[in-house]
Amino acid sequence: VTVLYRLEGEPAVTGRSGFSDVKLNSYYEDAVTWAADNGIVNGTSDTTFSPDSRLTRQQLAAILYRYARAFGGDTSYTGNLSHFTDRRQVDTYATTPMIWAVSHEIISGTSDTTLSPLSTATRAQVVVILHRYLTD
Repeated sequence: VTVLYRLEGEPAVTGRSGFSDVKLNSYYEDAVTWAADNGIVNGTSDTTFSPDSRLTRQQLAAILYRYARAFGGDTSYTGNLSHFTDRRQVDTYATTPMIWAVSHEIISGTSDTTLSPLSTATRAQVVVILHRYLTD
């Protein structure tokens, strides 16, 4: 969310994110507050964001989809995830975002038949996915 926040020019925020585990005055505090205020993130629970946890591929898809929705991006999509054998691992909240990300070729499978939605998004994958999103 820090990258997206910076893309938007680091707009001023008021208040706090509402997540108890977002440290006061941390480098990411304003970004998380901004993302929560704009419906880009919901947290890992009602009161936690889990800033030190690893990001999954489906979480990244959901964040990018919500960012696109919040800031006028193309959220249309076609197709489905039927050709991925692990499609049932995609959580309900991430189904539409994953279909969107795959249909826009923002996220590709980790193989021809697997999507690996619950796997940690590696730094390399995050860079590629962000690049694809920003150049889509």
